[in-house]
Amino acid sequence: MEKHTFVITEKPDAARRIALALDAEEKPQKLTENRMPFYVARREGEIVVVPALGHLYTVAPEKNERSQYPTFNYRWVPRHLAEKNAHQIRAWLEAISKLAQNADEFIDACDYDIEGSIIGYNILKHACGGKEREAKRMKYSTLTKEELEKSYDTLLPHLDFALIEAGLARHEVDWLYGINLSRALTTAAKNYSGKYATLSTGRVQGPALKFIAERERHIKSFVPTPNWRIRAQIEIDGQIFEAQYEEEKIETRKEAQEVQNACIGKNGQVDEVETKQFRQLPPAPFDLGLLQSEAYRLFGYMPKRTATIAQRLYLDALISYPRTSSQKLPPTINYKTILKDLSAIPEYRKLAQDLLTQPTLKPTQGSKDDPAHPAIYPTGKLPQRELDRYEKNILDLVVRRFMAAFAESATKQSVKITIKIGDKNFYLKGMHVLKMGWLHYYESYVKDQETTLPSLTEGQIITAESVKADEKFTNPLPKHNPSSLLKKMETANIGTKATRADIIQTLYDRRYIQDERINVTDLGYEILEVLEKYCSTIVSVAFTKELEQRMSDIQTHSGKREDLLASTIETLKPVLEQLKQNEQAIGEILTEALRKTRTEERTIGTCLNCKTGKLVILYSRKTGKRFAGCTNFFKNQCKTSFPLPQKGTVKPLARTCSRCGWPMIQLRIKGRRPWTTCLNLKCPSKEERDKHVKVQNMR
Repeated sequence: MEKHTFVITEKPDAARRIALALDAEEKPQKLTENRMPFYVARREGEIVVVPALGHLYTVAPEKNERSQYPTFNYRWVPRHLAEKNAHQIRAWLEAISKLAQNADEFIDACDYDIEGSIIGYNILKHACGGKEREAKRMKYSTLTKEELEKSYDTLLPHLDFALIEAGLARHEVDWLYGINLSRALTTAAKNYSGKYATLSTGRVQGPALKFIAERERHIKSFVPTPNWRIRAQIEIDGQIFEAQYEEEKIETRKEAQEVQNACIGKNGQVDEVETKQFRQLPPAPFDLGLLQSEAYRLFGYMPKRTATIAQRLYLDALISYPRTSSQKLPPTINYKTILKDLSAIPEYRKLAQDLLTQPTLKPTQGSKDDPAHPAIYPTGKLPQRELDRYEKNILDLVVRRFMAAFAESATKQSVKITIKIGDKNFYLKGMHVLKMGWLHYYESYVKDQETTLPSLTEGQIITAESVKADEKFTNPLPKHNPSSLLKKMETANIGTKATRADIIQTLYDRRYIQDERINVTDLGYEILEVLEKYCSTIVSVAFTKELEQRMSDIQTHSGKREDLLASTIETLKPVLEQLKQNEQAIGEILTEALRKTRTEERTIGTCLNCKTGKLVILYSRKTGKRFAGCTNFFKNQCKTSFPLPQKGTVKPLARTCSRCGWPMIQLRIKGRRPWTTCLNLKCPSKEERDKHVKVQNMR
């Protein structure tokens, strides 16, 4: 190619958006090189906009000896040299190198964060012939035409090398811990059993697993203690209300009985009516963690899923960059323009117009900040394609949270009525919203705020229908779910906003944890036990936090990458030596845990015919097809079997059908919603469904 400006982007969708924005006529030319799409935009000369596919380079051992550990010598290599299923990367890098020839200006336009900075840096350094020092940098938070043009016109003079150093250190430290510890565990299990199974851990994965296990240990060791809660049934104007005794919990049955006896046969008298007004500030704008937590609370989306959906919306220029830890909305994003654009969308028109009538637009701000990006906000642009319902949910959540930030505080009134029954005090509590404020904008996602009480005056006599003492028991902390675990990791400062959801997903994928209300599997417990026994430092939250701080220090020029890597190796050497010395014992523990886990994954439930066998997932020797069969078949005692779907993943649900009693399974096929059913083909529920379908087809 002739002289041109070479722009590297992170993904093909981003390349297309940037080329559209930079082309003077918004009609960039789309071409291909080695099957890689790229764009040529014309704007005072040619601009070649080239996409990466995320990370094209990765950390790999200098010698490719797959099971050897310890290994401390590594290098950055093209991904196709380190990963089996990355063949496309070779052609992609060859195309990038060819298109970079004759370029007289290089621009890194990858996402402005640690990962994006490393992606651009490695490509400029390795594929473009060492252009990382002369390249300039685009910095933007949305893929809108206006912001991309501004970013191109105000290029940063060079890459953020401190950010890159911190990012390289993070990848290299994670690689050193991950590959060495994972190889130690995998090798121990394989050498003992003769069978291969992928086992892994790392400097963040270990502490995250420990969080869950500690919560489970607390729950299992928790001893409930009894307490009594006293409530009075109060009749007012024909309605029954429940008043709570002034002491929330009473520790002994005797004291509870004494309170109850003191109230029997007595009416109540209104002693005091206390009314208070208070203001409730709008919630903070979304950072990624807040968005993931809210999406889980409202829609049940796993954190990784929310991050993926948000990334798609960002690439469609519908929201700002989602991988941010900021809860602040700076004026530079142009509040008024965004609200005007939102007012063109029917469902937001009235809400946005109301905000635009305010004399000033000043958003509520959260406490957290991010030097690279603001909080997540909508661009106000209309979708250029049909969004699926998951994308619509996340987009609506972001839009309403953004608008709520500019609204007034909600004004609420609390009412506390003290009722004396004998000489005992009981309370009725109510809540009334006087002014909606921000609740008007976020109403779809807020629980009902109203608890209406009747109008009562001091001295008024009311009827106490009954006074009851209910025995309760103290409860342990609830099990972690993906959202609470994400918050725990964030609070403990382990992992990053971009990696925490992936770590949680890895724990599921490795079968260390299961279920939405997270349980640690036998395998997860054994992995943790091995780590705690032989390398306790690795699962130490304090140690992991220290590493995080040292990586942050590199970014602020307070520490050096070389020093961190050297100390990492010195920490790992004695740990790996101890793992090697105890390889036989570790292998035995992990092999037994793997066997149990595989058995549990195949066991669907109890056979109702023979009552003693278990229904398990089996494969036919003749056809290779899977089916559910009774374990007593192998003892010639039971021939019960059921066909299973041949596509997708079958997951036993550890519960039975309410209609027929046979075990339930869940079928997951990629791209489809999970389907739950029982094994029994003659289940009454299935017969009723088939009849219903026939009737519908006849109409």
